[in-house]
Amino acid sequence: MTTPALHAIEHGSGLPPLALHGFPVDHRVMSGCLEPVFGRDEPIRRIYPDLPGLGASPGDGVSSTPEVLDRLDAYVDEVIGDEPFLVVGESYGGYLSRALVQRRRGQVRGLALICPMVIAEAPGRALPARTVRRPDPELIGSLDPAEAAEFTDVAVIESAETLARFRAEVAPGVAVGDRAAIARIRSAYGLDEPIERGEPFTAPTLIVAGRQDWIVGYLDQWNLVEHYPAASFAVLDVAGHNLQFERPTLFGALVRDWLDRVADESRS
Repeated sequence: MTTPALHAIEHGSGLPPLALHGFPVDHRVMSGCLEPVFGRDEPIRRIYPDLPGLGASPGDGVSSTPEVLDRLDAYVDEVIGDEPFLVVGESYGGYLSRALVQRRRGQVRGLALICPMVIAEAPGRALPARTVRRPDPELIGSLDPAEAAEFTDVAVIESAETLARFRAEVAPGVAVGDRAAIARIRSAYGLDEPIERGEPFTAPTLIVAGRQDWIVGYLDQWNLVEHYPAASFAVLDVAGHNLQFERPTLFGALVRDWLDRVADESRS
């Protein structure tokens, strides 16, 4: 049986970063935050897939995170082959990214994790208290109740700017996807064994978390650091699970620094 292909958006050419979004959104979360970081003539081939069952990618035959990872691994064979590449993962995509690095560490030249999920099941996570650092009751009161609930479920900064980014990059992905596949994956959300095992991953790494991220937290992420000895670790204040557009300037600077470190490693 042929494995259904993943829907993806690509830009540019050169060393490919494979950008993996969270759950249950789609590629727009990643393209929205990363495209402004890359220079117009930078030799980077940006690959933004929709994960199986999410966005426009089919969810046929996918019933668990291990099966999502297998399909993602097959996708790398199809679109990248055995060439070097980078991995950028956000939230659930960060969980998958760490596992993909374990499978393909000889190919991966750098890893960036944005608000990565470390523990699959929410009751096991170390989470901060829910805190809105920049509330805007007037803005929230002007919204349709359903949109207000969806936006405030993650917003640490309630502003016209973050709402616009939420509407463009998060909400469209939540509204689409294979509902049956999403339910199946949720019911088997974790991988079967610890992700980090064997030798540490020594390529340039970035781990960035939100101080007010009440979805995946920031404390569990610190436990990853010793597995990634070339990692920069940043916890951003006034930032939650959508830190990429709550603190876009600082986020962009951290990603740019990571890309520069990757480039320096390739020249050494």
